Amino acid sequence: MKKVLSTFLVVTILSISFQTILHAQSPIVYDIVLNGGRVIDPETKLDAIRNVGILQHHIAAISTQPLKGKEIIDVSGLVVAPGFIDMHVHGRSNKEQEFQLHDGLTTTLELEWGIEFLKNWYASRESKALINYGASVCWPFERFRAMEKYKDKLAQFYQSSLHSESSLENLFNTIGASYTDTLTTDETTKMLSNISQSLSEGGIGIGVPIGYLPKNNPGEMLQVYQLAAEKKALIFSHVREASIIGIQEAMADAMLTGASLHIVHINSMSLSKIQLALDMIERANKKGFDISTEMYPYTAASTLLQSAIFNEGWQERLGMNYGDLQWVATGERLTKETFDTYRKSGGVAIMHMMKPEWIKTGLANPKIMIASDGMPYAAMAHPRTAGTFSRVLGKYVREEKVIDLMTAIGKMSYLPAKRLESIAPSMHHKGRMQVGADADISIFNISTITDKASFEKGLAFSEGMEYVLVNGKIVLKNGKILNNTYPGQPIYGKFKK
Repeated sequence: MKKVLSTFLVVTILSISFQTILHAQSPIVYDIVLNGGRVIDPETKLDAIRNVGILQHHIAAISTQPLKGKEIIDVSGLVVAPGFIDMHVHGRSNKEQEFQLHDGLTTTLELEWGIEFLKNWYASRESKALINYGASVCWPFERFRAMEKYKDKLAQFYQSSLHSESSLENLFNTIGASYTDTLTTDETTKMLSNISQSLSEGGIGIGVPIGYLPKNNPGEMLQVYQLAAEKKALIFSHVREASIIGIQEAMADAMLTGASLHIVHINSMSLSKIQLALDMIERANKKGFDISTEMYPYTAASTLLQSAIFNEGWQERLGMNYGDLQWVATGERLTKETFDTYRKSGGVAIMHMMKPEWIKTGLANPKIMIASDGMPYAAMAHPRTAGTFSRVLGKYVREEKVIDLMTAIGKMSYLPAKRLESIAPSMHHKGRMQVGADADISIFNISTITDKASFEKGLAFSEGMEYVLVNGKIVLKNGKILNNTYPGQPIYGKFKK
């Protein structure tokens, strides 16, 4: 509570200071002035031509009057929006962030899986990130770390992590043997202690990808939810199976314990039952339970072929066959023979498993957020890694008019910021085009913005994103990334010590 009040006071003081500046007798010279853009703020519903003045890291003025600046950028004809926030990414390097910048992102967070050795990972990104970054506590890693039988493997993994780039696939391959283990009472206690420790290192809630550990004991899972409830820590869950039953289990655990829950990619979890899933969440919200969700705007999913997702019976569970799988390394569609071969070697596959009408149903829901589930870089990676947010704007706003521009921007900025601000206090200052907010800003041409990545040709930069500012620094200018500019800052959870 003290941290929340402190954050509120800081924002209030900043706002008062900026307003005082605006009414001073002598004209202020701002660091950057954005002239004549269509400024959209999804919280206040502002949608008007304005000039924006930026001082240091913050928005200091939004005005109909001319503003003086050290650097003045003509953004007439362009939309000036709060920087987009992606709650669900798996790429951990600047290679992915280059694509994300062209997609308008100013903050990317790994919240589904979380990240191992959180303290070290945060330190490794300091002064090196193009955009803001953060992660949740990785529940599968913390349970692996609790088991004495993996002590030597843990030590080896720790040493290798100090000398190589952190990646989801390295994590998955290292701890995968533990997925079917049942914890003893002592190990469960240790796991819960590990989660608490990693929360104190800055973790933004708890990542619970139970879909990759489908045989995990429901009693253990309930204890993780209970810990989250006690600490008021948000859980991010890839549910146990892609079905209403999996969604019901996660919701039941949240409702029994009082934990706050965010269900990731509801489109690929519910499939044809997406409207039912959204209705269930809405009913839970009306009864006072804190449950939210997100989706990506593509009809295909993507994950590691060696994962439990593809255990025996996957065709029936997912409504797919071998030909619906696309191998990222080559772009080829799989057969039974290539499926068996690649599953042994390991790697990423794209899963063509959804219908366009399911995506439209999800997008039309006013509370659902946009998150990419963007995979680590590969030439033929799932296009959501590069084009999620531009696709929403180009295809579903401009072309198909499934949602309007204000709603889309809210789903990509304000709603994620609002969802996270109780667990990550710095999010109070993001997702808004308001005086006192962080100067994380995405500026694009709504007439031309288009996602260019595809399943057939692989990754490509989106087009139409003209400028991106992160913490008041221009990182993307005239559609091109500036060299040697690393203004990205860490986003920490409220428990950080």
